[in-house]
Amino acid sequence: MNKTAQNLGFGFLYLTMFVTIGFLALIIFFILARGSQVLSWQFLTAAPRSGMTAGGVAPAIIGTLYLTAGAIIFALPLGLCCAIYLCEYSPKGFIVNIIRISIHNLAGVPSVVFGLFGLAIFVNYFKFGVSILSGSLTLGILVLPMIISASQEALTALPQSLREASLALGATKWQTIKKIVLPGALPGILTGVILSVGRIAGETAPILFTAASFYLKGYPKSVFSEVMVLPYHIYALMTEGTHPEKQTAIAYGCSVILLILILLVSFIAILIRQKQRGYQNG
Repeated sequence: MNKTAQNLGFGFLYLTMFVTIGFLALIIFFILARGSQVLSWQFLTAAPRSGMTAGGVAPAIIGTLYLTAGAIIFALPLGLCCAIYLCEYSPKGFIVNIIRISIHNLAGVPSVVFGLFGLAIFVNYFKFGVSILSGSLTLGILVLPMIISASQEALTALPQSLREASLALGATKWQTIKKIVLPGALPGILTGVILSVGRIAGETAPILFTAASFYLKGYPKSVFSEVMVLPYHIYALMTEGTHPEKQTAIAYGCSVILLILILLVSFIAILIRQKQRGYQNG
């Protein structure tokens, strides 16, 4: 009986895994089949022209990379410092529990709310305008709970005995965190970064109010410039285009590029994580 139940359980797990992978493969195949027909070197390196019915999407690619890099540069140090404080320095008590609950609740806030927050605070109050800076800060706040939670889990998973051994050898609290805790938790922290990059690159609602422009002829000149980005470009082509036959194909081409960018950045981060784990195991 136990053997039969075990086989049924594993069979159900394998079934769900294959169904999930099947849906993922179907989505990728659907996007590639419709978007590969417009992909070319010119499409990757040229700017849009003729009412966005021809040319390429290079400004949108560059804009997506700018916003993603800006958001991670802002969110990663802040989220990591918050996780270090909560795990290593904060006293256990009611207030810390409230902070942890607030972080988890913040992760469930709809992205459009972050967009309205960014519009009110960064665009209007701080007078950054619709710009790369406003969009990066808004996206950074959006993924901040994800980075904090992933960093906390990575720090908590590290055995307490490593900290105690370092302190017993005469190291200070900060030296223990810097030399022992952070290197040991780095693979888990990078996992949070990988997930954050995927969400940042695919968000439309937050940048709709803070950074994105419908059409630009050139590239951004500073952090206070508006920018074209792939998610909003896809949205604009599918909803506001005047030549749906041509623009729908371009939208699918942008989807392919966005998917490749996310997978590429994630793959690089995974390689770094695996390399770090190899150093630790070695």
